[in-house]
Amino acid sequence: MDIGITEQSGLNVVALTGEVDLSTSPKVREALLGCITGGKGVIVDLSGVAYIDSSGVASLVEAFQSAKSKALGFALAQVSDTPMRVLKLARLDKVFVIYDNLDDAIAAMA
Repeated sequence: MDIGITEQSGLNVVALTGEVDLSTSPKVREALLGCITGGKGVIVDLSGVAYIDSSGVASLVEAFQSAKSKALGFALAQVSDTPMRVLKLARLDKVFVIYDNLDDAIAAMA
């Protein structure tokens, strides 16, 4: 699991690569909550995620709720097939704002 954080147009873009599971989700949670504490909106790029389990989904939900409580934007972008299936199964595709690509997410949130 790799976590890359960049700033683009005043937003934190968190690019996740690999598997988000019980062993890696605490790092994901820490990175996402740290970005939110910084006071900037967050876009999570899931294009490099091959697998996500319930603990990874829980990290995304917690970060979403934290951002919402601080009136900050939070979105997912470029969600690969397997994570999208998990989000749809949990009906979270109706909760999260999801963009097809990073440019659209940045344009909408900046």
